[in-house]
Amino acid sequence: MEVAMVCTRVNLLLLILSLCSPYKFIQSPMDFGPLNLLPTTTEASSDFGRILFHSPSAVLKPQSPRDISLLLSFLSASSLSKVTVAARGAGHSIHGQAQALDGIVVDMCSLPSQIEFYRGGEGDISYADVSGGAMWIELLEQSLKLGLAPRSWTDYLYITIGGTLSNAGISGQAFKHGPQISNVLQLEVVTGRGETVTCSPTKDAELFNAVLGGLGQFGIITRARILLQEAPLKVKWTRAFYDDFGTFTKDQELLVSMPDLVDYVEGFIVMNKQSLHGTSIAFPANMGFNPDFGTKSSPKIYYCIEFAVHDYQHKNTNVDQVVEAISMQMSHIGSHLYSVEVSYFDFLNRVRMEEMSLRSSGLWEVHHPWLNMFVPKAGISDLRDLLMDNISPDNFEGLILIYPLLRDKWGTNTSAVLPDSGSTDQVMYVVGILRSANPEEGCSHDCLQELLRRHRHIADTAGARLGAKQYLAHHPTPAGWHQHFGPRWERFADRKVRFDPLSILGPGQGIFAKGNKNVVYAS
Repeated sequence: MEVAMVCTRVNLLLLILSLCSPYKFIQSPMDFGPLNLLPTTTEASSDFGRILFHSPSAVLKPQSPRDISLLLSFLSASSLSKVTVAARGAGHSIHGQAQALDGIVVDMCSLPSQIEFYRGGEGDISYADVSGGAMWIELLEQSLKLGLAPRSWTDYLYITIGGTLSNAGISGQAFKHGPQISNVLQLEVVTGRGETVTCSPTKDAELFNAVLGGLGQFGIITRARILLQEAPLKVKWTRAFYDDFGTFTKDQELLVSMPDLVDYVEGFIVMNKQSLHGTSIAFPANMGFNPDFGTKSSPKIYYCIEFAVHDYQHKNTNVDQVVEAISMQMSHIGSHLYSVEVSYFDFLNRVRMEEMSLRSSGLWEVHHPWLNMFVPKAGISDLRDLLMDNISPDNFEGLILIYPLLRDKWGTNTSAVLPDSGSTDQVMYVVGILRSANPEEGCSHDCLQELLRRHRHIADTAGARLGAKQYLAHHPTPAGWHQHFGPRWERFADRKVRFDPLSILGPGQGIFAKGNKNVVYAS
């Protein structure tokens, strides 16, 4: 056993020396004891955004959390090492957050997708213990077999548990149950020191809170205990249209004030025919909404609220009557409210249908210069005006989400950053500019850079004037990150020193980068 460990350490020392070299020695799979290290791949140096491309020197395909622990413990103990490590799940980041230039990318999807369930009795909680590299769609499929499901979701389910918990994880259920990071009971984490720690709100709570929303800076989530609830059989899915932004947001705030009746609330701007069609692919109803979008010089903008009510069927509730009672309190455009009943699985997996449509048209694997922000309630109207000043409706391709969240559903000790409210108002908004830029349709390098410049202007202006904070944030300088965290920066930095003192983890975020190197941009 001792001989084997000595051999492993010698092999790891050789690995470090090769990675610190200006030459790429790992050209084929290498046997470093128990570690399965492979040469870099195109996948490891790219992501969904297709904006930044950082090539690592090696890819680790762990077969267990121990492989990750072995790698990080050795790197953290070596004074020679300048090697960084990034955990990569499904690669759904936008700005290279899960990349590691000349470092090591850990392919989290290589971990066995083990899911174990505990079903509590009446009055007790139910939960699932699931690998950090498993996807939410896997957890949904398995939990539904038991009549259970997580309470809080993301819109897109083909992303990993550990990935979303490292950010926050939000969708239309967040107003009711909080983000996904508010629905975790326990974590298994490998810290930047290589220590494997099981943590919870009552055990090693500082690490637990640091990792949740921690952008991969303190540890790699290898297992999570996710809170479950009874799953409904069906969902009543409703859409209502508006031509006035103030009425649109007022009705959204009305809906989130009724958590006993409403289970999901989102909304989006209807910029043009493309945005109307693109958001209707998964909605299985014939909507008769065919508005006049005006002209290029005088465009007309519309808005859509979608909300959902769970149908458990065995309970004494008439879902149609509930939807009717809710809609009677709303002020949407007359006769433009549409409802459809779908299975719970199809509702949660609705974006998959849109993905398949985009893939079939060759529009999925294109540039995605997305921008997501949290905006205080007091600034949401000004934010709408800022968007319209910087986005042309006639050529916009994609979706702009706008919907409310409630602050009291978010923990105050996690690493997630919310805007200061300046008041006791619990409502804030999430705004997502989810646009596509297709090189084959004329949006090449210069076009992409202009879109990124405009989004940076929107983010900077919204931050300075409205107190907005980026979600899934990207800041090009450490100073930008200091401003992002504001008064919480000191705590964030202290946690980094405690759990990853050599700044090995999460180099793609650019928060505690070991050194600035050349960046390759999409062309």
